[in-house]
Amino acid sequence: MVWRCAGMRWGGGTPGLRWVGGRVSGLEYGQRIGFQAVDRRHCPGARGNPCPLDATVPGRATGGQCAECARLDRLRSVAADTIADDPRPYRVYLAWFGPGMTKVGITAEARGDARLLEQGAVAFSWLGRGPLMAARRTEEVLRHALKVPDRIPYARKRGVRHDLPPAPERARQIEELYRRAVALPGWAETLEPAGLHVHDHADAFHLDGLPPLSGTVTELVEGGVVAGRLLAAAGPDLHLLDSEGRCLALDTRLMSGWGIVSADPGAPVSVPIAVTGPVPPDQRGLF
Repeated sequence: MVWRCAGMRWGGGTPGLRWVGGRVSGLEYGQRIGFQAVDRRHCPGARGNPCPLDATVPGRATGGQCAECARLDRLRSVAADTIADDPRPYRVYLAWFGPGMTKVGITAEARGDARLLEQGAVAFSWLGRGPLMAARRTEEVLRHALKVPDRIPYARKRGVRHDLPPAPERARQIEELYRRAVALPGWAETLEPAGLHVHDHADAFHLDGLPPLSGTVTELVEGGVVAGRLLAAAGPDLHLLDSEGRCLALDTRLMSGWGIVSADPGAPVSVPIAVTGPVPPDQRGLF
């Protein structure tokens, strides 16, 4: 049976694969998974509507949409500042992805920490809550004053997950930036500051003991197989131990639009891989 993938979803603090039609397949760490991409990669459309062109999406595109559908999605996007009239309360957050990788962002309060899980934030703290435009203004003030970005490429986040400092050091780095942030002038008057509380996602992502990264899947291809034991998940990434003892990262955004059928979890991986380094001798044969 062929299912068409719609990417990954974090619900209740756990990862799952989404399928066109609404079904979600929960993922469990330690489970063996195997699948094969079939058919061409279809654009899934925009805002619940099918792509009017039934366009084919390039294999390496992490956006997973054709240009027209991507443009339509951004017409009602918080990130693009196109919905200033949103009446919901928003939260400003400080997210930590690894040493030297911290960002300020905003998310709808009703979403809880889902946005942080989706981005792969290893640790974070709330900074404040209030109306959308107050949150947006404060985000910009803090971003420029603290000299932190509003985006960090997934490749950089992925590269440091395998050698993270311990939890107390992660918390200390968040705490230092938090104190600098709350001491800055220029916060919007309608934004209510939040007390310091560092949340850590290392357990939710299952990052402790993650072996060195051997390579990253660069694209799916028709007939190509991805298989292995699920070691960890963070943001849109799955970290798999394959049959050759390699720890491979798969950005599930590359799965969106492909037809997916099951495959032998012990089969060799047969999609393009960007090699990171040699497989350590003590990791071989652990599949």
